[in-house]
Amino acid sequence: MSLITINNLSLSFSGKRLFNSIGFQIGREDRIGLVGSNGTGKTTLLRILVGKVFPDQGDIYTTSGIRMGYLPQDISKVSQGALLASVLDSIPGKIERDTQLKKLERDLDREKDPERQTVLARNMANLYDEINYHNTRYSSHRAEKILLGLGFSLESFEVPLKELSGGWKMRAVLAGLLFQEPDILLLDEPTNHLDFPSVLWLEEFLLNFKNSLILICHDRKFLNRQINRVISLEQEGLRTYTGNYDAYLAAREEEERILQAEARNQEQRVREAKRFIERFRAKSTKARQAQSKIKVLKKIEIVETHKKERVMRFSFPEVQRSGDIAFSIRGITRSFTDKTLYKDLNLYVRRGERIAIIGRNGVGKTTLLRMIAGELSPDTGTIDLGHNVTMSYYAQHHTEFLDEKKTVLEEVYKVVPDAGMSFVRGVCGAFLFSGDEVEKRISVLSGGERARVALARILVKPGNLIVMDEPTNHLDLLSCEVLIKALEEYNGTLIFVSHNQELINRLATRIWDISDGKVEDYPGNLEEYIGHINYLKKTQEQEISEEDSMKQVPSGRQNNNKESAKSRRRRDAERRNLMYRELSPIKKELMEIEQRIDSLEKQEKTLSEQLANPKIYENIKESGPLMAEYGQVKKKLEQMLERWETQQEILEMVETKFQSDLNVK
Repeated sequence: MSLITINNLSLSFSGKRLFNSIGFQIGREDRIGLVGSNGTGKTTLLRILVGKVFPDQGDIYTTSGIRMGYLPQDISKVSQGALLASVLDSIPGKIERDTQLKKLERDLDREKDPERQTVLARNMANLYDEINYHNTRYSSHRAEKILLGLGFSLESFEVPLKELSGGWKMRAVLAGLLFQEPDILLLDEPTNHLDFPSVLWLEEFLLNFKNSLILICHDRKFLNRQINRVISLEQEGLRTYTGNYDAYLAAREEEERILQAEARNQEQRVREAKRFIERFRAKSTKARQAQSKIKVLKKIEIVETHKKERVMRFSFPEVQRSGDIAFSIRGITRSFTDKTLYKDLNLYVRRGERIAIIGRNGVGKTTLLRMIAGELSPDTGTIDLGHNVTMSYYAQHHTEFLDEKKTVLEEVYKVVPDAGMSFVRGVCGAFLFSGDEVEKRISVLSGGERARVALARILVKPGNLIVMDEPTNHLDLLSCEVLIKALEEYNGTLIFVSHNQELINRLATRIWDISDGKVEDYPGNLEEYIGHINYLKKTQEQEISEEDSMKQVPSGRQNNNKESAKSRRRRDAERRNLMYRELSPIKKELMEIEQRIDSLEKQEKTLSEQLANPKIYENIKESGPLMAEYGQVKKKLEQMLERWETQQEILEMVETKFQSDLNVK
C-alpha cells in the first residue's frame, strides 16, 4: 500500500530547474536512500514531502492519518522545558490531552449539576483510558533509553533545552522523533552531529524500526545497512533502484555499459547509412534506397549515455619520508575549568600509521587533535614531532581558518605563494572550482564548498603527517568516496577523528578509543575493533549468566563457586585481550615481511632468467649492473627470510605462553 504518491512534480529555483515532472511512491516498510551530489535537491525534496516547500506544479497524495517525522540538517528552534520532558511531550496529542484533562478537572470542580457532573466524569474516564494507553505505549523508560543511546547522561535529563549546544539540540530532536515512532521517518544527515558510539547505537535502533524510512547520509556503510531502495537525483532526472547503495552503483554501471554499447552500434549504423547515401544518391538505380535511408536517419533518436557528474578528482602527491616516529605524546595533562580531560597521557605514532580516534562527544577528541596540531598547548607534558615531519591540519570548524574576504583562488594561493597561478588554478579545478568560480569569496560559499577549499589547501602542499577532524562533514557520498580513495593511497602518516564508519574501516590501522581521560589502543580497522568489543561484551554477559546460575547453587558452596567462576571469566577475558593486543602487531609485521619476500623472490626470478642468457655477458656494461643488482636482491632476500624466521619464533612463543596460561585451571 502506498503511503505517499508524487505525480508530475516540478520545481525551479532562481531560474534553475531542480525537478522536472518527477514521480514516485513510498510504500509501507520502504527504506529509501535518497542520493545525489550536493545541489541536486535531496533536502528540498524532503521539505516538499513535509509541506515546508511547495512545488511549482504536480500532485502529492498522502494516505489519511499517517504521521511523518522529519529531522532537518539544522534546527532553528526547539521546544521549551527540560530534555526528558520535551521528549515525552513529543508524543502525538500529549500536550492537547493534558490540557483537556486539566480543563475537565476544573469544570468538574465548578459544576453543581449532578447530571452534568456525570457527563464530565465519563469524559474524564475516557480521557484517562486514552492517556494510560499512550503512557504504556510511550513509556518514560523507553524515552530514557533513547536519550542514553544518543549519548545524553542521566544528569542532563533535567537540563533545559535552551542551554544545550546546537549539536545536542539536534540529538534531542532526533530522540523525540525516534520516541514517536512515526509512520514515515525522514532523516537528513542524522549522523552529522553524533559521535561514533551514538552512530553505532542509532544504526541498530533503525534496523529494528519497522515503519517507512527515507534517509540522506554520506556514510556509505551506514546507508548500505539501512535501505532496500534508492531514489537517485541524476542529471537525466529522478531514477529509482531496488537494493542498497552498492546495488545502485552496480546497476548504474551496468546501465552505462549497455547505453555505451547501444550508442556505439547506433554510430556504426549511422556511418554506414551516410556512406551509402553519399555513394548512391546520384545513381538513379539506388536513389530511392538513398532517400529511404535519409528518412530513417531523420527519425533516429540518438542514444544518450549518462552525463558524467562533476566530482572532485585528486590524489595526494608523494610526500617526503619522515623518521620512524611521526610524533610522541609524553606525560600530557589538559583541563578545562573543573574538568580534566587528560592526565599523564603517553602515546606515540609510527611513520605510515593511520590512527582513527573515536569516543563520545566531550571526551576530548578534538582537543587532542588541536594539541597535536599545535593549536592548543597541554597544561603539562610535551608533544614532539619526529625527524623531518611536516604537518597539515584539517580542522572540524575549518571556517575559522578561512579568510571570509578572500576569494577561493587567493585562499589556496596563500598556502603556496611561490607556486605558479596555473598550478593553483589546476588544484582548485580538481575541487570543482573552475573558471569564474575561483573568484567566489569565501563568505558566500556553502558548507560543502568551504570543505572543498579546506581540502584544496592541504592538497596544494601536503605534509607527511595529516591531522583531520571530521573530514567528511558537508561532503556528499561521491566526494567522500574520492577523499577516502585519495587517503588510501597517501604515503604519509594520518590521524583523524570521524564518525563515518566507511572512512574508519577503510583507512584505520589502529584505533584510539577515548574514555574517562584514558586512551585504549586497538590494532586493526573498525571491523576488527567492533569484533573485539563484541567479544568482551559477550564474555561479560556470560559472567552475568553464570552469576545468575550460581544463585541456584546451595548457599554453602554458592559464594566460593560464584567468586571462582567470576574471577576465572575475568582472568580469561583479560588474558585474551592482552593476547589480542600482543599478537596483532606481530602478525601484521609477519604479513608485511611475507609480502616483501614474495616481491623479492619475483625480482630474483626475473634477474636470474636474464642472467641465464649467455649473450648478456658479451656486454660488460649491461651484465655488470645486472649481476650487482642480483647480488643485492639475493642479500635482501636472505635478510628477510631471517627476519621471518625470528618473527615466526616470537609468534609461536607468545601463542604458546598465552595458551598455557588459558589452560591453567
